[in-house]
Amino acid sequence: MTKTKNRGKFITLEGMDGAGKSTHIPNIIAALKRHHIEVVSTREPGGTRLGEELRALLLFESMHPETETLLMFAARREHIATVIEPALERGAYVLSDRFTDATYAYQSSAKGVAKVKIKQLEKWVQGSLQPDLTLLFDVPVEVSLKRLADAREPDKFEREDARFFEKLRDAYLSRAAENPTRFRVIDANQALEKVKSEVNVKLEEFFATI
Repeated sequence: MTKTKNRGKFITLEGMDGAGKSTHIPNIIAALKRHHIEVVSTREPGGTRLGEELRALLLFESMHPETETLLMFAARREHIATVIEPALERGAYVLSDRFTDATYAYQSSAKGVAKVKIKQLEKWVQGSLQPDLTLLFDVPVEVSLKRLADAREPDKFEREDARFFEKLRDAYLSRAAENPTRFRVIDANQALEKVKSEVNVKLEEFFATI
């Protein structure tokens, strides 16, 4: 992807269902705006009209895992081309609730799609685009499942069993260990205010490096 002097930053939020990451989006947006930054908040799958239509299929329709992976990347290509890249080019910060790390966790680790196939799609769809910072909200599997049991009507991923969630958590923590300069792991098994405080600390640490 084209680099410019005033290019924005790309921040992603990751974590298995029930980790609580989406709860912290307003706080993160507020923290970024305190630095006088334009923020574009978006999500995957979704973020565009086409992406939102594909999201409904991906979350609620049964399909082969490789079909699921291809649709995820189709939505991602549209997302990058029409939302993410234009925002970064004009100097905005993009905050995305999930990105490609989720595909490695859900479709590869938990559903068995070969990692090499995802890497090929990643290179084709993203080029050199990678997040500048990824906040990984981590909780024990039993905490995630309890939160989901108390929540709204679940989608097909949220209805999966404990073993599925164990694979997700292992995959995410492995991704974080492999990419320590990009990932910041948040202990999301704390009181809400403590998680919020930890997120703010991680953001300030990130600002100190740029």
